[in-house]
Amino acid sequence: MSHDPQSPPSRPPEPPAESAPENPIRAAIAGAIDENAVLLFMKGTPDQPACGFSARTVAALQALQAPFAAVDVLPDPRIRQELSALSNWPTIPQLFVRGELVGGCDIVTEMYQSGELAQVLGVEAPQSPPEATEAEVAPRPLGIENRL
Repeated sequence: MSHDPQSPPSRPPEPPAESAPENPIRAAIAGAIDENAVLLFMKGTPDQPACGFSARTVAALQALQAPFAAVDVLPDPRIRQELSALSNWPTIPQLFVRGELVGGCDIVTEMYQSGELAQVLGVEAPQSPPEATEAEVAPRPLGIENRL
């Protein structure tokens, strides 16, 4: 092979740039999403939701008797930060089904009402929707987070 004087000499490929150190929280979130067919990131726990949006999302999943895992984002603010960076979705709760983000409370509620959530989860839709109490339907007041 002859070298063309007009082209720069070939050089060996550069080694890959040092990757940033692995983010253990983001890795744990990604692992949890991969390991659980249905995973809900929420405020609080399914037994004790800490916000109305999380409570409504849990209620929809429970009404469908869909098995799901849940992660409470409240113990460590980094969980919420890394989850939102990973999913590109700013609010909590976030429902993942088979590794894909389904959405938050409003989307899950709409999908539940239309029967689409049961299809996505692979469960039978109930014959009649459960009776909702006024407390479940009325939006709760917004909390103001003190960031001072």
